[in-house]
Amino acid sequence: MRVAIAGAGNVGRSIAQELIENGHQVLLIEKNPAMLRPERVPAAEWLLADACELSSLEEANLASCDVVVAASGDDKVNLVVSLLAKTEFAVPRVVARVNRAENEWLFTEQWGVDVAVSKPRLLAALVEEAVTVGELVRLMTFRQGQANLVEITLPSTAPYVGHPVRDVPLPRDTALVAIVRGSRVLVPTPDDPLDAGDELVFVCTAEVEDEVRSVLLGGAQQREAAS
Repeated sequence: MRVAIAGAGNVGRSIAQELIENGHQVLLIEKNPAMLRPERVPAAEWLLADACELSSLEEANLASCDVVVAASGDDKVNLVVSLLAKTEFAVPRVVARVNRAENEWLFTEQWGVDVAVSKPRLLAALVEEAVTVGELVRLMTFRQGQANLVEITLPSTAPYVGHPVRDVPLPRDTALVAIVRGSRVLVPTPDDPLDAGDELVFVCTAEVEDEVRSVLLGGAQQREAAS
């Protein structure tokens, strides 16, 4: 997979190094000569250019990229890069960094963004995930609300504790993608039983989140409310 990253600061370089270690080809685009440090990620391609300029993106051969990551520290730059990548070069997947939470509403498909990563929202979600049992926590949004990554930690009173996965009547547009049990990550099969304390990770649409919550936690919530 070929990935272009606009912005070679700490965030951009960290993403590049991770992707390279996973076997991908990475191009880092940076307009500030002082930030052009190929020795920091020697396995990446480097381009000194303004990613907001169409000619620069043509020079970078952006049309050959599978993914573009707009990772600069400026939300305006990230929006322009995302829009150009999607509309001018038809890049299949555009991921954009949101630096300021109040700008998050702008990072939509209208601006070419497939996935917006907001550090404030992600940090808040990780805090919730770490301390919340018996509630649905939204970890990440894909494609601007069409699908979400959500997590539920099962309390001991959850109705399907002790039952195999096949017994859980999940709603439409929902997939159980992982069970985190202690230090283990399980790829769920129909025969796997659910245990109290399991962290269940789902991909589902926003419309069915309440149904997922009701199925997995409905009985437990009612008993807690009555106690």
